[in-house]
This record gives sequence, structure tokens and C-alpha cells, in this order.
Amino acid sequence: MMTFLTQRNAACCAPDRPARRSVLATFAAIVTHYRSRRALARLDARLLEDIGLTESEASFEVRRRIWDAPDHWRAGR
Repeated sequence: MMTFLTQRNAACCAPDRPARRSVLATFAAIVTHYRSRRALARLDARLLEDIGLTESEASFEVRRRIWDAPDHWRAGR
């Protein structure tokens, strides 16, 4: 349970905005997403089943725009 002082201290120390990535880090992340999707496109039905995806789910992910990354991919920001 947070006390008033703990809440106040947490609020004053929290950043007003999320940390910004450098252009190079953003580009590296985009390249990583692109390579991951290309690798996913090469998997056959048996391998997709092993990782818990259907062919339609994999196809949907492969067709996403290069800059469109799921939130769980961006967790390392």
C-alpha cells in the first residue's frame, strides 16, 4: 500500500514523457522486425504449429507494415 508521501515521491520522479529512441536505435528495431517477419514467412505449417500459430495468423503478421510492431516487441524501449 502506498502512503501519501510514497505516491508524491513517485509522481515527482516519474518522467513526464517516455524516453526517446535515437534514430539509429529506431532503424535497428525496424530492421529486426523486418527480418523476423521474413523468417516467419519461411516457416511451413508444421513449424508454425510448433510455435502456436496458424497459417492465417502468420500470413497476417508477415503482411504488416515494416514500422508496425506489436507492443510486446517494443517492450525493450
